[in-house]
Amino acid sequence: MQGLHLTADLRGCAACRPVMTETDTLREACLGAVESAGLTAVGELFHRFVPASPTAAAPSGITGVVLLAESHLAVHTWPELEAATLDVYVCNLGADNSARAEALMDALVAAFAPARIERHAQRRG
Repeated sequence: MQGLHLTADLRGCAACRPVMTETDTLREACLGAVESAGLTAVGELFHRFVPASPTAAAPSGITGVVLLAESHLAVHTWPELEAATLDVYVCNLGADNSARAEALMDALVAAFAPARIERHAQRRG
């Protein structure tokens, strides 16, 4: 059950970027990054939240999860805070997927173009 767990807290993500508020755009960015990284998506769910009030100035965020044969990717956006969080975990049973996890994380960080990033990596198992 050896693996690598990567997280990133992104700040200063422009709320007007479609990846922050458009479910299809976030989904396409995630699935494209998974494929480009050489990982295998086996399921997915993306949910856009309803604004807290009909007069809310900022659009609501999205939570997205991609189940990977190697483990998972989770993304949460808060356009009203210009923030997003990323969580990538890969198992290394049978093959070392660490470089693929790093590539996936790098591609997603680039999609959000944050002003500030706090990244963490944890070896698991």
